[in-house]
Amino acid sequence: MDAGWADPARLYGQARRAHLLLEQARTEVAEALGARPDEVSFTSSGTQAVHLGVLGTLHGRRRAGRHLVTSAVEHSSVLHAAAVHEGEDGTVSTVGVDLAGRVDLAAFGAAVAMEGTALACLQTANHEVGTLQPVERAAAICREHGVPLLVDAAQSAGRLPIPQGWSVLTASAHKWGGPAGVGVLAVRKGTRFRSFLPEDERERRRVPGFENVPAVVAAAAALVAVKEEAERDNARLSALVDVIRERVPQVVPDVEVIGDPVDRAPHIVTFSCLYVDGEALLTELDKAGFAVSSGSSCTASTLRPSHVLEAMGVLTHGNVRVSLPRGASAAEVDRFLTVLPDVVRRIRQDAGVA
Repeated sequence: MDAGWADPARLYGQARRAHLLLEQARTEVAEALGARPDEVSFTSSGTQAVHLGVLGTLHGRRRAGRHLVTSAVEHSSVLHAAAVHEGEDGTVSTVGVDLAGRVDLAAFGAAVAMEGTALACLQTANHEVGTLQPVERAAAICREHGVPLLVDAAQSAGRLPIPQGWSVLTASAHKWGGPAGVGVLAVRKGTRFRSFLPEDERERRRVPGFENVPAVVAAAAALVAVKEEAERDNARLSALVDVIRERVPQVVPDVEVIGDPVDRAPHIVTFSCLYVDGEALLTELDKAGFAVSSGSSCTASTLRPSHVLEAMGVLTHGNVRVSLPRGASAAEVDRFLTVLPDVVRRIRQDAGVA
């Protein structure tokens, strides 16, 4: 805050210092994500990074075509950008997934092969159920047809290696323990990209506005630290998730644990309880000291049924999504599993379900 407060685009001494800090942070983030520093731009959020990435790449490739391909379980930021594209006379193919939430790769390839495809989008790990997507195989298909692939790495950046083959990459600093309000947009050299916003000289003309240098520096420091500890921390969190996946069906009747049990992000577990209202379940767990989510992670305030769970064809009632923080302990998981059965039982009794 003391050294990076100035405008890095100016020439006075404090501004040059801020510029050096910004570029050092850019280099650190680029190295952690497997990109070049001149490919990386900072945004105000992961959502903004996705909006700019999707619409900017489509805008830059208008001559190639107006067709966009996404999976049905992408984050809402991708789906909302796709809706804007459709509203401007573009076309969108939304590819379905299996019961684990993994994209149908054959259908994805067929959609990419359609004439006029300008961009395809695929996340690294699903933000609601944790299932990993076959990004490198999808990238090979895209490369065969000359189509760039936008990869949303929000749930895996810093935790897992970034898959090879992406053309545009997006991420969000708060997901790896950095400050909120910092997103990352990386565009590979050779990928045609043109911002759809009014032109601005900052961030390689991709992202308008004054960079938040202190927050960017903090985001880079957090990413480096988390990546160094990822292997050990992932193993510990994954073991705790395994405990939850195994024990929830044992202690709660009529429950479905969702997502791939093995090929998944290490920190996410989701399950759904039949005959239970999701809002009531969240409220009772909150009273017991547990901050969990329900419904769509993108529209949690409305508690609408999750578009991810609907696309998977799994139970959406009484959905609970647990994202274990880095400091989560076995004792906390045990307490959660002790409290959960009684909470579910009381809610079902209040609803008249024996």
